[in-house]
Amino acid sequence: MKGQINTDYGQIVIDEEVIAKYAGMNALECFGIVGMASVSRRDGLVQLLKRDHLTKGVQVKIHENKIEIDFHIIVVYGVSIATVTENLIENVKYKVETFTSMEVEKVNVYVEGVRIVD
Repeated sequence: MKGQINTDYGQIVIDEEVIAKYAGMNALECFGIVGMASVSRRDGLVQLLKRDHLTKGVQVKIHENKIEIDFHIIVVYGVSIATVTENLIENVKYKVETFTSMEVEKVNVYVEGVRIVD
């Protein structure tokens, strides 16, 4: 479903893919996040996604103009996962709400792996 905003001049329709890309780019700016992850359902392998494919690690659902975002991330070894995910949720929620003028109802974070960063 697409997000819809009605204005005095007409209607604005925002695709879920646009929100996913924007949310993913903002997530990568958060401290402690290496990148988005793609999980192979068949063999359970986790793969770090490049910037071109980061939307595969972000799912966006819109219901009645309320946004739900799922992140599959890989974090830096040695950081507090709770702190990193809390920062991610607050940062992305604020920026997506500002970007879309729609409420972010829920942000789910799935930590799929840990990486050592040089």
